[in-house]
Amino acid sequence: MRVYMDHAATTAVDKEVVEAMKPYFSEKFGNASSLHQFGQEAKEALENSRETVAKLINAEPMEIIFTSGGTESDNMAIKEIAWINKEKGNHIITTRIEHHAVENTCRFLEKQGFKVTYLNVDKFGLVNPKDVEKAITKETILISVMHANNEIGTMEPIEEIGKICREKKVIFHTDAVQTVGKIPIDVKKMNVDLLSASSHKLYGPKGVGFLYIRQGIKMQPLLHGGNHEFCLRSGTENIAGIVGFAKACELAKRDMKKRAEYEKRLADKIVKEILQKIPESWLNGHPEKRLPGNVNFRFKCIEGESMLIHLDDKGIAASTGSACSTKDLKPSHVLLAIGLSPVDAHGSLRISLGKDNTEEEVDYLIEVLPEIVSSLRKVSPLWKGD
Repeated sequence: MRVYMDHAATTAVDKEVVEAMKPYFSEKFGNASSLHQFGQEAKEALENSRETVAKLINAEPMEIIFTSGGTESDNMAIKEIAWINKEKGNHIITTRIEHHAVENTCRFLEKQGFKVTYLNVDKFGLVNPKDVEKAITKETILISVMHANNEIGTMEPIEEIGKICREKKVIFHTDAVQTVGKIPIDVKKMNVDLLSASSHKLYGPKGVGFLYIRQGIKMQPLLHGGNHEFCLRSGTENIAGIVGFAKACELAKRDMKKRAEYEKRLADKIVKEILQKIPESWLNGHPEKRLPGNVNFRFKCIEGESMLIHLDDKGIAASTGSACSTKDLKPSHVLLAIGLSPVDAHGSLRISLGKDNTEEEVDYLIEVLPEIVSSLRKVSPLWKGD
């Protein structure tokens, strides 16, 4: 049996998405900047896609800038806001559990003379809005807090933080790569000024994303060239990818509630069964305020990479944390931030479910995982149990 349970890393492209993209590879292959019919077909597809994507998050079409993915969107949001506002101040606020696309961008800006405050989180990975408010100074120009954590699935109080930012007149960015298409998002209600998203997390193609920029927020281009994407992101648009992304957004909007309820039911079953069957096991992240399909365990005296290898031998694909850092032997910065020791952090396992996972696959995981943990503990010098 081959079982894929790593949907937080990437998802399979939906068949309907593939069909929507096909004409834009060979039939409607024009450059959207060209004036002839081929170009105008591409331009129409581009703008229709922009409108579809905007509807998913209750934005205006002109507030959507297509990018190559979440990393570019995060970089564009943080660097450009920092540079364009550096005369007003040089202080940025973020958290200790951000994706590396945010964290490393902030580290880079520190070398450019910016000051960054990295807020602590509680044992569940939650940011306290009061801590955000206390950290704001006269020099604060940007706050970036992710909507939901990619490793432990905890969902942050973005609406409350956004309200604080709006009252303090500080620009607010959220990395919503893990939430767009999975849970309802209303950028107006959330009080966000910028929001990053990525296509391949919601059954769209890789290499496409968007950055929502609230109307009125001043930006300068990260890429210079032919003045594409409202002069903010030059480069010939990936029309096939953008069309696919829009189709994935359309399907997500249609099926979101059904998908979320289904994934949560399967995830709850995994949590209940595994915590009962495996001694010295815990759930990482918030037990309720979490993404529907996210399950993150830690097991005493177990090394995460060994678990992955054994699961893979059984045909099950999972993760120890962020897919962007699985080759890094350092413990997860997210798990360290919620208070775990380096040893315990190394014993983590992330299961992220998708719309096509089945009850049979969940039962198979529940059957083989306790056996794997037990066998690994037998050879662990740290394990003192049975």
